Amino acid sequence: MKEMILLLALMMVPANATAGMEIGPQELSIPVAEVNDGEAHYYSIEMDGKEIRFFVVRSKDGIIRAAFDACDVCYRSKQGYSQQGDFMVCNNCGMRFHSTRINVVKGGCNPSPLERRTEGDKLFISLDAVRSGAKYF
Repeated sequence: MKEMILLLALMMVPANATAGMEIGPQELSIPVAEVNDGEAHYYSIEMDGKEIRFFVVRSKDGIIRAAFDACDVCYRSKQGYSQQGDFMVCNNCGMRFHSTRINVVKGGCNPSPLERRTEGDKLFISLDAVRSGAKYF
């Protein structure tokens, strides 16, 4: 099963054509330089037969944040979020969320947080964390 998951993960296609994401056996990594510009960067991975989408954004306080491109409320619409300045906006209901609150506030229509860590010049996200968001897609 793990081999199948890895194979599917390797077939991932970044939604915004950022080619710096690398998939390992347990986690993926993204160069910090790729997501350090204050713009939301969207990624997707094929896992367990689903395309799981997430975004990474460096908020105004300098923290790199990650969330699924979905929330607990509007995920069925599959419309995700778009960025308007310092806010991520739900494309379904129009609710706005300041980027400094991503990974801090969860539940409701907040972008569903995605655990991540930064080490050196890379952002790491475990594949198990990504897999936990499959229910949204």
